[in-house]
Amino acid sequence: MKPEIIVIVGPTASGKTSLSIKLAKQKNGEIISADSMQIYKYMDIGTAKVTKDEMQGIPHYMIDIVSPNERFSVSDYVKQATECIEKILAKGKTPIVVGGTGLYIDSLIYGIKFSELKIDEEYREKLNKIAAEEGLENLYNMAVEIDPEAMKIISKNDRKRIIRILEIYKQTGKTKTQQNVESRLESVPYTYKVYGIDMKRDLLYERINKRVDIMLENGLIEEVKDILGKYNEFPTAMQGLGYKEVVEYLNGITTMEEMIEKLKKETRRYAKRQLTWFRKNKEITWIDPNEGDKTHEISGIL
Repeated sequence: MKPEIIVIVGPTASGKTSLSIKLAKQKNGEIISADSMQIYKYMDIGTAKVTKDEMQGIPHYMIDIVSPNERFSVSDYVKQATECIEKILAKGKTPIVVGGTGLYIDSLIYGIKFSELKIDEEYREKLNKIAAEEGLENLYNMAVEIDPEAMKIISKNDRKRIIRILEIYKQTGKTKTQQNVESRLESVPYTYKVYGIDMKRDLLYERINKRVDIMLENGLIEEVKDILGKYNEFPTAMQGLGYKEVVEYLNGITTMEEMIEKLKKETRRYAKRQLTWFRKNKEITWIDPNEGDKTHEISGIL
C-alpha cells in the first residue's frame, strides 16, 4: 500500500490555512506549503503567510526557505517537498500539502519531471525589449497563440510567466502544456487524496477585499519598503501579486486609492485563474467550507 497524502487546494482567501490546521490536529498531521510566494523570506504580510500563533503548534514546511532575489524552480519545489513528505512519514505522521499554486501541486502529485532549460539571454533581452517598446500585451498575445491552454491561468501582467512560455517553445519546439503531459511519471510513490475548497464567488471576493484591507493595516507598504531596502537590484519575487502594485504606488505611478483598488481587482482575478486551473482536475473532491466542519468529512473519506 502506498502512503496516503492529503492535499488541500483552493483560491486565495478561501480558508485553506484554518482548515488544514484543524485537520492536522485530527489526523496527527504536519503541513507542507504549496505556495510559490510563501517560500520567500521577509515576504510575510503580502503573502498572507501563516503566523506562529495560527500554526497552533503544527509544524509547517516549505515556508521562508529562500531569499526574494534567489531563483527557485518548480523542480526545486518538488524535490524539497518530497523530502518533507518522507520526513513526516518517518515520524509516523500524516503529510498534508496545502496551497494554491497549481503548478506546484500538479508537479508534485503527478510526478512531473522538468528539464532545466538554459536561459537564452539574447532571446530574453529581445522579449523584454518588445515588452518595453511595444507593450507587454504583444508578448501575451504571442504566448496565447502558441499555448492557449497554459495562458488560461496566466495574467496579462505576469511578464515573468509570459516570457517563460515563449522561451520554452523557442528552445524545445514544444509548448509548456505538451511538456507537462509528456513528462508525467507513470506511477508516483504516494496516493494523493486531493480536496478543493469551493466557496461561493461573492463570499470569496468579499473575503479577498477584506484581506487586502487587513494587509495594508498590518503594514504591507512598510514591508515592501524594507525588502526594497535590503537589495540593490529589484528582486524577481517582488513582481508577484501584492508587491508589484505597492511598488507602483511607491514609484508614484498610482495613487493610494488606485493601488488599493488594483490590488483587490488583481487578487480577485488571480483567484479566478486558480479555480480555472484546479477545475481541470477531475480527481479533486470539492467541499464548501461554509457548510459545517469539513475536517470530519475529509477524515471520513480517508
